[in-house]
Amino acid sequence: MTRHTPAFIRARDSNLSIRSMAMEQAMMASRASPVANDGLNKVDAKELKPEAFTKPYCEFMTENPTVFHAVGYFKEKLAKAGYKELSHRDSWIGKLEPGGKYYVTRNGSSIIAFAVGKAYKPGNGAAMIAGHIDALTARLKPTSTKPGNNGYVQLGVAQYAGALNETWWDRDLSIGGRVIVRDPDTGKTTVKLAKLDWPIARIPTLAPHFGIGMMGHNNRETETVPIIGLDNSDVHGASTTSSEPPLGGVGSFAATQPPKLVKLIASQIGVQDYSTILNWELELYDSQPAQVGGMDKEFIFAGRIDDKLCSWAAFMALLHAKQEEEEGIIKLVALFDDEEIGSLLRQGARGNFLPLTVERAVESLAARDGKTPFGPGLMGQTFANSFLVSSDVTHAAHPNFTQTNLAEHSPRLNVGVALCVDASAHMTTDSVSMAILDRIATLAGTVNQRHMIRNDSRSGGTVGPMLSSAMGCKAADVGIPQLSMHSIRATTGSLDPGLGLKFYKGFLDNWEKVDKEWRP
Repeated sequence: MTRHTPAFIRARDSNLSIRSMAMEQAMMASRASPVANDGLNKVDAKELKPEAFTKPYCEFMTENPTVFHAVGYFKEKLAKAGYKELSHRDSWIGKLEPGGKYYVTRNGSSIIAFAVGKAYKPGNGAAMIAGHIDALTARLKPTSTKPGNNGYVQLGVAQYAGALNETWWDRDLSIGGRVIVRDPDTGKTTVKLAKLDWPIARIPTLAPHFGIGMMGHNNRETETVPIIGLDNSDVHGASTTSSEPPLGGVGSFAATQPPKLVKLIASQIGVQDYSTILNWELELYDSQPAQVGGMDKEFIFAGRIDDKLCSWAAFMALLHAKQEEEEGIIKLVALFDDEEIGSLLRQGARGNFLPLTVERAVESLAARDGKTPFGPGLMGQTFANSFLVSSDVTHAAHPNFTQTNLAEHSPRLNVGVALCVDASAHMTTDSVSMAILDRIATLAGTVNQRHMIRNDSRSGGTVGPMLSSAMGCKAADVGIPQLSMHSIRATTGSLDPGLGLKFYKGFLDNWEKVDKEWRP
C-alpha cells in the first residue's frame, strides 16, 4: 500500500491550486477534445493535466441531466472521433477489422464503445472499463395528471432508487427525458430528447410552526408530490371541469398528462399534433448547473455525480487512448443503465449486453482472420486474457462524521482514484488486481488511494462482481471519491474528473504491457 503523509497532501493541494492555474486550464480545455486535436490521443497519460477537464466535465453534467441525454452526448463524441455505430439487428461479420473503432447502444440508455488494436489477433484480450450512468431520480407516472388541490397543479411521479428523499425538498427541479413520436404521414416511430431548461417543479416542505416533523418518515406518495403550476379558476365559481376536448383526443397518451406540460414538451421537440406523442419517459432533475466552488475552486458541486463522474472520465479516456501499430488488444468502455436498482433489465449489467458485445466482436474479427475457429474455446481464451475495471464513485473521507471514516481506507478529494475492497465480495478487487492497478498508476503518473468500509457499516455494490463472474476475467473495483452520495446535490474535487481520466487512460494504454509482465 502506498502511504502519503499529510505534508505530501498539503504540498499537492498547494501545487494544484485551480485558481492559480485558471489561464492554463482555459488553454488546456480547448485542447482536451480528441476531435479538435487528433494528435492528443498520442499523448502519454503522464502528460495530461487534470485541471484541463474540470470545465468540460461541468458542462457535460449541466447539459445532459438524464441517462438518455448522456448516451446522446457520448454518441456524438464517438461519431466525431471516427467510431462507427453497430446495430444489434444486423450481422457484424465483415464489418469489424483491426484498427477499427465501434460503438453499440441498447435501449438508448446503455452504451458500449471499443477500439480494436491494429495488431489484434483472435484470442487476444480486452482492457475493459464498466460503469453506470443512471442516477437517483423521480419519474413521471404513466398517468401523471393529478386532481386540482387548493389551486395547485401537481404532478404524479414515482421514485427511482430512493429519490424523493429529504435532499429533494425545496429544490429547483426541471423535467427531461425521451419522447416517443409517430410521424402521421409515414407511420414511422422516432425518439426525441426533451429538456426544459428552467425550474418547472418543486416539492415544498411544511413550516415547523405546524408541529409536523419534516425529517422523519414522510409519506412519499402523498407528502412529496411536486407542484408545477397554479390553477385558481374555481376561486370565483368558475367550473373546474373543462368543456374543451383533451389534448390529442380522447384516449390519447397526451390526454393522461397535464395539458400545459404536454404543450411545453411538444413545443420543445417541435411537435404540433399532440396525438402523435405515443408515450414518454420523463423525470425530474436538479436544474442548478454543475459548478466549481471553494476558496481555490477546488470542489465541484453538482447533481447526478453518482455516477456520471467515473463514466464520463472513463469514456473520455477511451477517446484519448493511444492507437499504436503494435497494440493487439481491444480497448472498451461500457456504461449501463439501472445499476441503482439492481442492474436486472436488459440494459443493465446483469443482462448480456457486455459479454454478447465482446463475443460478437471476436466472432467478426475471427471470421476476418480466417485462421481461428470461433467458439467457446476462443471466448474463454479472450476473457482469460482480459481485465475489467469496475468503475463507480466511492465515499470520500467525511469531515463532520469522522466516526464513519476508516483509517488509511478513506480517500481524499483531488488526490486520485481509490481501489475499493470489500471482504464480503461486494467488490471484485483482490491482491493481484491491486498490484496490477498500482503498476498502472505508476506508468500513468497517478496516485492510487484505498477505500474500505468499517465493519459496522453497510457496503454498497457495483457492476464488477456480476460482470467478472459472467465473463470469468480478472477484475478490480476503482472509484473516484465524492461526498453526499445519493443526495440530489453532491461534491467531488475539481481535479477528480481529470485524475480519473488520467488513470483510466493509463489503464487502457498500458494493460497489454503490464499483462505481459505477469506471464511466465
